[in-house]
Amino acid sequence: MLEAILTYEFLQNAFASGLIIGVIAPLLGVFIVVRRLSLIADALSHVTLAGIAGSLYLSQSVGALALLNPLYLGIASSVMGSMLIERLRSVYKHYEELAIPIILSAGIGFGAIFISLAEGFSSDLFGYLFGTVSAVSRQDLYIVAGIAVIVLTFIRIFFKELFVLSFDDEYARASGLPAKWIHFLFMIVTALVIAGSMRIVGILLVSSLMTIPVATAMRLAKSFKQTIWLSILFGQISVITGLVTAFYFDLAPGGTIVVTSIGILMIVLAYRKISLSKRRGATA
Repeated sequence: MLEAILTYEFLQNAFASGLIIGVIAPLLGVFIVVRRLSLIADALSHVTLAGIAGSLYLSQSVGALALLNPLYLGIASSVMGSMLIERLRSVYKHYEELAIPIILSAGIGFGAIFISLAEGFSSDLFGYLFGTVSAVSRQDLYIVAGIAVIVLTFIRIFFKELFVLSFDDEYARASGLPAKWIHFLFMIVTALVIAGSMRIVGILLVSSLMTIPVATAMRLAKSFKQTIWLSILFGQISVITGLVTAFYFDLAPGGTIVVTSIGILMIVLAYRKISLSKRRGATA
């Protein structure tokens, strides 16, 4: 496997992108899960699907756009979707959760329209839906690396503010924090991560990488920072194991990564249950 990685550029691109995504997706996922916004990742992933399908359709219809990387329109759609969610949340102040299914439905609807209009890109679309190892280009790697720099910079600058907003939104607003703008930027950063992760994990599965490692870490961690580090660790294990499995068995990497994540979660849950049973037996 190591020899193949050193030989083939597409494997270098895939594994480098996967390792980066294995850090930034669970990192943002911790804040998403704590703030109970897990479904936002699903909504934005479906909006990204519409952007990708639209880009593939335009590349067929307009000759000048044939070489356009679909990732660009996917990113633009995801960012626009995050802005619309925030706008709708302000419109429906007492029913903010309505924003998520509205945008999710819009993403599915536009995606279905573009897919039905286009012809002959089913294999390309499958790769975007469930991830692919062979199609990750050096340009895709550079885009993912750029997104990672943005995410890490954002977390570094606003970590304390995000921490307060995650656990006590009312206190954060009362203390004078620009909660609205920080949340707006957080949504845009989340959109970038979702769009950038789709080549490896796939549009329909990227939300899993942002939530399942976090759910696993929460069963073991004793502090917020420990949750972050364990989430990244489990994310990396899932990505590496998933990519290696996908390479050897010619499977969609998104599926193998997510199944690995679920397997780790099951092991941790079983471990916690056994440990709790032993403790109860010892105190009995």
